Amino acid sequence: MKLLLINGPNLNLLGTREPEKYGNTTLSDIELNLTHYAKNNGAELDCFQSNHEGDIIDTIHSAKGKYDGLLINAGGLTHTSVSLRDAISSVAIPTVEIHMTNIHAREEFRHTSLISGVAIAQVVGFGKDSYILGLEGLINYLKN
Repeated sequence: MKLLLINGPNLNLLGTREPEKYGNTTLSDIELNLTHYAKNNGAELDCFQSNHEGDIIDTIHSAKGKYDGLLINAGGLTHTSVSLRDAISSVAIPTVEIHMTNIHAREEFRHTSLISGVAIAQVVGFGKDSYILGLEGLINYLKN
């Protein structure tokens, strides 16, 4: 089982960016933890991060036929990018949307996710654990 984790804009700053909201764990730490979890559960996980919407879309397009599942924390693009939603929909790869904070309890403009309608699930509000919960759910979904 081959999986891809995609992180969007500003997530490269995890660990230093607004630690009161996002904690002190870096994206590298999260990726390392997820890679080990995936391996211990019969999966291989590749990780990608970009601050550029087009790079993220190109990565999603290239995932078709290569990956069995996607995990995505699109950051602010979650609320604005129809193109990102369309890319996920076009590749038809089971996708889990992840957010460290509860987007539904934050600013009004964050309440709407353009991705959730094309994802199999959404995990929000558990900090860094949102990633592991999303990965666990995706692996179980693909095994069944």
